[in-house]
Amino acid sequence: MPDSIKSQEQKHLDKVVQKIQTAEEEAKQRIDVAETDEAGIRKNFVNDLRIKTDSYEGLLETALSVRQQQQLLAERQNSWQHATTELSTLKRLEQKAYFARIDFQEGPKSKVETIYIGLGSFSDTPDHFLIYDWRAPISSIYYDGELGNVSYQTPDGEQTVDVKLKRQFQIEDGTIVTLYDTDQTVTDQMLLSALSEHSDTKMKSIVTTIQKEQNQIIRDTKSDLLFVQGAAGSGKTAAILQRVAFLLYRYRGHLNAGQVMLFSPNQLFNDYIDQVLPELGEHNMVQMTYYQYAGRRLPKIDVETLAQRFDESNTPAQKAINQLKGSLNFFDAVTDYADHLESADMVFRNIKFKGDVFIPKEKIQEIYYGFNRNYHLGNRLQATKEALIRILNRRISSEMKTKWVEDTIQDLSKEELDSLYGDDPREFDSAEKETQFLSRKVVMKAFDPIRKAIVRARFLSINNQYVHMLRDMPNRVDLKRAGISVADWNASVEESIDKLKDHRMQLVDTTPYLYLYDKMTGKGGERDMRYVFMDEIQDYNAFQLAFLKFSFPRARFTMLGDLNQAIFTKENSRTLLQELSTMFDPDKTRVVQLTQSYRSTQQVTDFTKHILKNGEAVTAFAREGELPTVTVAADETAGIQQVIAQLKQNDEEQETTAIIGKDLADCRDLTEKLKAAGVAVTLIQSENQRLAPGTIVVPSFLAKGLEFDAVIVWQASKSRYAAEDERQLLYTICSRAMHRLTVIGIDELSPLLSDVPESEFELV
Repeated sequence: MPDSIKSQEQKHLDKVVQKIQTAEEEAKQRIDVAETDEAGIRKNFVNDLRIKTDSYEGLLETALSVRQQQQLLAERQNSWQHATTELSTLKRLEQKAYFARIDFQEGPKSKVETIYIGLGSFSDTPDHFLIYDWRAPISSIYYDGELGNVSYQTPDGEQTVDVKLKRQFQIEDGTIVTLYDTDQTVTDQMLLSALSEHSDTKMKSIVTTIQKEQNQIIRDTKSDLLFVQGAAGSGKTAAILQRVAFLLYRYRGHLNAGQVMLFSPNQLFNDYIDQVLPELGEHNMVQMTYYQYAGRRLPKIDVETLAQRFDESNTPAQKAINQLKGSLNFFDAVTDYADHLESADMVFRNIKFKGDVFIPKEKIQEIYYGFNRNYHLGNRLQATKEALIRILNRRISSEMKTKWVEDTIQDLSKEELDSLYGDDPREFDSAEKETQFLSRKVVMKAFDPIRKAIVRARFLSINNQYVHMLRDMPNRVDLKRAGISVADWNASVEESIDKLKDHRMQLVDTTPYLYLYDKMTGKGGERDMRYVFMDEIQDYNAFQLAFLKFSFPRARFTMLGDLNQAIFTKENSRTLLQELSTMFDPDKTRVVQLTQSYRSTQQVTDFTKHILKNGEAVTAFAREGELPTVTVAADETAGIQQVIAQLKQNDEEQETTAIIGKDLADCRDLTEKLKAAGVAVTLIQSENQRLAPGTIVVPSFLAKGLEFDAVIVWQASKSRYAAEDERQLLYTICSRAMHRLTVIGIDELSPLLSDVPESEFELV
């Protein structure tokens, strides 16, 4: 490339950076002015406030004066916020103003236009853009097409332009390091340099290297369900985070980060991605794991953790029951049961007062089922609460005459009396009137817990109702067809009862339990949520998906995962797509397949795809690296020596390493032995832990969605991975490696690796 082009581009960049620096100074001045003004308003607030309480007009004038001061403050805070956000964007642009240039022509007679694309937009006059935001409609032509005619969507419909030039830049601190002209979407050169970098404990935003198929995911605004099936390392997560940033930009003013929710596989993953959106100039969306979402709503119950769920060794009967409880069939049965509660079988509890029955459950049942058929669960409950409050209010008068009230009034201290009088005037026509006043206050205070119990529907019992529903299930589902005997079902109900008594619950029970509660109490879900993103969809069951659709009725869903990576392989992920198709309108459902894997070198990808039965669907990106190494150690001591030697080499080459064991017990044991040998490692043993720099030891079920320079697969032995249904798990572990994969087995290698050709690894 001639130097003259580079120097011309550098001149252009220098001019843009100069204007950015001027804009920074202006933003700083606006921040200073807003801060000074705000301090002044607060200082003069008391002086400017005219308090007049002697008349209605005076009160009105005071209120208006307060309102005026509040408005002034809000305006200053607004302009401060706006200038601060602008300044942080400008600071990012000053370092790397843009990463692409496009020259295009709108029609044969139009002149050729040039635009530059960066992480944010920047204009020197209101309608003259020096840099376009990567999410602007026009920027789509950089990602979507090659040279020649390219169409893109604008708010006014489809537009076609003739692309004459595509130029890509790598800019560091305001200097152009390299530039290339290309006729492709994104050059392999640029992608290669981005992918060859070392991994970090934080994911980076990579908008410069968005591929065409990822761009379709990012900019989809029509689908109610966007399902992304992507191979390990195909950029699913990056595309999703960029999709969130795009939607917040596209619907600015109508959508905020609090209306976007991401269900992620574990807390480590949340930690890993928490810098991406702020780097793109957006606030982070609501992020939680499904376990946290369920657990947050069940504060008094210990919900089974990921580690416990992973360690379960279920009997064939238990597997069949879990499969049924996670199915759409069971969701329909719970819906059916809940609807039936409108006419019979709701379980009620007595409302008690001072240890005695205050309103018997039979009376509550009579009220609840006394309304006509038009009353559905939610309104029936509301009407019952209102009727019970009326009974409570009527009981106040009769309770006022009881002996305990008289005794309570006699024993009141001066403080308690003052508290009962409150702001009420203390002049009474007679002592009798005063006693009556105090009696009412005492009874109302004593009745307050009953009032709360009624308002919070404590006369219902979700635990008893859930057990009643489980017992009733053989009447609603075909157990035989699900391969479950009545005896096995009844035994599992008893087990659920024992767990509930002990305040514990299996994850497979939490969703039906929450759904039944929501139906009983007439909850209609959170209507504010507009977009729900779900990562690692293969680890959800259909009941959970149907429940989330019920819980976020106005949201559009983006689900992504790799059906090759189901870590809870005991549950079937293949039927997921069929079940999803019955939940969403097929015309508003879009399935995008990403088969190209970018994370790993060609050698690592080729090795891992042979672990799968249908691995041909994964295509490696042409990035060269070393062959994975496989070691079969004679015993555990020799295996650990091999780990230590590999770590030493990785550290010398500054490759960050994750040692991945199958379960927590293996990882704890290895960590102790490595530490005893003086090796510094951090054990990750819970989904709520933070990612630590340096070497980590992590169990397989917590490595989801993460990537590391180097991965050591610990105990890839026949004793650990022999069953066919563990194939996907082993694939998931190996596919975390970006540059280097070391597989260590003890005594005998896992038979799941027997299909890997000898030419694709090195035996050490």
